[in-house]
Amino acid sequence: MPITDVAGIRVGHWSDPAALTGCTVVLLPADGAVAGVDVRGSAPGTRETDLLRPGNLVERVHAILLAGGSAFGLAAADGVMRYLAERGIGLQAGPARVPIVPAAVLFDLGRGSSSAHPGATEGYVACQDAERAIAPAEGRVGAGTGAWVGKLLGWERAVPGGLGSASVQLPGGARVGALAVVNALGDVVDSEGGLLAGVGAWDALLSGQASAPAEFAGNTTLGVLATDARLDKSGCRKLAELGHDALALAIRPVHTMHDGDTVFAVSTGRREVDPTVLGIGAVTAMRSAIERAVSRG
Repeated sequence: MPITDVAGIRVGHWSDPAALTGCTVVLLPADGAVAGVDVRGSAPGTRETDLLRPGNLVERVHAILLAGGSAFGLAAADGVMRYLAERGIGLQAGPARVPIVPAAVLFDLGRGSSSAHPGATEGYVACQDAERAIAPAEGRVGAGTGAWVGKLLGWERAVPGGLGSASVQLPGGARVGALAVVNALGDVVDSEGGLLAGVGAWDALLSGQASAPAEFAGNTTLGVLATDARLDKSGCRKLAELGHDALALAIRPVHTMHDGDTVFAVSTGRREVDPTVLGIGAVTAMRSAIERAVSRG
């Protein structure tokens, strides 16, 4: 079950399979959603994340953009803003409505075309794709089009990453969903520690059977958690933090100096849910999304 099973969530993609890049937009209800973020990778590329800190003025956001193209890809958020503005969606700021669109990018310039990246037009097209309101495509699509994993032993041994989505229904009927774009430096493993995607670099490096390249480029796992449980900004921030637990369980290693790992969390509803149960559901959904990202290509 995908993240779009959470009421009010729509997902759309723009993909360039020749240049190996793309972008993905998560459209939220017209009145927005409460949101939080947790950035743990040491090489992030983000936009509008400071306003998500508890205590800052803006309470609700209207879409979230995930994109390839490294920092160039942040420009795709301009197209998402234009799409929303044309529909009168945004924060009322004096005489204008300003759509709030946090964004995060990954580096996919190492394969395909190093000069191709999504921009405003492509962000707008991803929004149009989301209008179909169907389960999002998975694998090598959208922001996951140029994703690769298992680069610890060199680019020549990397294997395809991608985009995955999953959701979990909680006791009482609430739901939490996850979307993951996996472009990690490390490998992806299953619940038993078995290798799903990668080259087994964790054990090879620890045992001294291999050495890591001197330079790494092109890594990051991006995630979005969505729930119809009632959360304030602090609760969304905590949910985003818990989303990183799934990254730590499924990706080895994760949160390195060469990754820009970022997880957003949004609340669209008013259901009351025990926060511990919600956190467990979020980790379960995100881990499943990560596994699907590398198995649907």
